[in-house]
Amino acid sequence: MFMAQEVDLKIAVLIDADNVSSSKIASILDEVKRYGIPSVKRIYADWTKSHVVGWKEPLLTHAITPIQQYSYTSGKNSSDSALIIDAMDILHSQQVDGFTIVSSDSDFTRLAIRLRESGKLVIGVGEKKTPKPFIAACDKFIYIEILDKEDAKPAPKTKVPAETVDTATKVLKPASQGTPEYEPIGRELLDLLKASVNDVADEGGWAPLSAIGGLLNKRKPDFDPRVYGFSKLTPLFKSLDEHFEVEEKSTEKTKIKHVYIRIKEAQKAIRRRAKK
Repeated sequence: MFMAQEVDLKIAVLIDADNVSSSKIASILDEVKRYGIPSVKRIYADWTKSHVVGWKEPLLTHAITPIQQYSYTSGKNSSDSALIIDAMDILHSQQVDGFTIVSSDSDFTRLAIRLRESGKLVIGVGEKKTPKPFIAACDKFIYIEILDKEDAKPAPKTKVPAETVDTATKVLKPASQGTPEYEPIGRELLDLLKASVNDVADEGGWAPLSAIGGLLNKRKPDFDPRVYGFSKLTPLFKSLDEHFEVEEKSTEKTKIKHVYIRIKEAQKAIRRRAKK
């Protein structure tokens, strides 16, 4: 998985209050801490409006600085401009290593591109309705729907048979019981997994999981095992045991476990070449 190895990366968290519920902010900040330290935390809104009243307590609890931006024109989100201006000021201050933009608004696409051009890590956080251009402009994009761990159902314990892998695409959305509905593992994802394994595999067909995860996130910024009901990448591959082999190794000295993946078709090809 794509994650910062240096946990002391300084990250500016910029939140569009009109695009996220205050009940999600704790989960969002916890997610940001997987990549670094949220050293700057600002949220943008017209605080004279009634719909942002619920933010008062979370702002105090999480030490987030509210930025007032009046709505000068009806129907226009002036908070977007204020967030973009602040992001550029922070960028030129050279005090952070990355940015987290919390919004589902495509207006931030150009901002994300500009920040990445300056060598900064860009993490997007938004709903499944977020336009694809904004998602693609980020190094990593995280769906808000998968962050509510209390409502999330446990990851599937049974394997995913080959016959269930199809081209269907379902939107992650709350089910009628209040629990999220996970996306199925479709043919598109399966092909992406196989291509990623193949591209970083050695001559024996084995690929380190860490390299696979990094490549997956470069090719698909919104890739996350939790979208499919798995807490990590390893159990996702294990559920697809008709397509992949999973091997776990640990060194005697460090006891650190290393996971390797191989496509089963690759194993068959190696055996066929050996017989010739």
